[in-house]
Amino acid sequence: GLPLPRFASLRSDETNVRAGPGSRYPIEWVFRRKSMPVEIVAEYENYRKIRDWQGSGGWVHQSLLTGKRSVTVAAKEAVLYKTPAITATEVARLQAEVICLVKSCNGDWCRVQTGPYVGWVERAKVWGVYKGEVVN
Repeated sequence: GLPLPRFASLRSDETNVRAGPGSRYPIEWVFRRKSMPVEIVAEYENYRKIRDWQGSGGWVHQSLLTGKRSVTVAAKEAVLYKTPAITATEVARLQAEVICLVKSCNGDWCRVQTGPYVGWVERAKVWGVYKGEVVN
């Protein structure tokens, strides 16, 4: 009963992606990145049709997803700042496809964590949150 589309994350390091909503459908490929953000675009019983930041997708069982929010760096590079301002101190430089756990998002910024680093990243540089979406 949750709205569509919406974002979720992969629960484990191996997620089978099927051609259709059920175990009788063949596995088309396997996502191998725990916490990778995915967008749920359709539902059928216990299956969710998902896509990743590059548009690849298919059907996965709902148990393979978690509501914990994450983002992936969709730009060539993104700077992690101490406070939500491009004039703030740099905490780290994140390369493309780095996965970060979302602490919160508001306005043009998201507070994220990757490994030992916590800071603010520009929303426009990441994929996994909608424009204007507030995440707490």
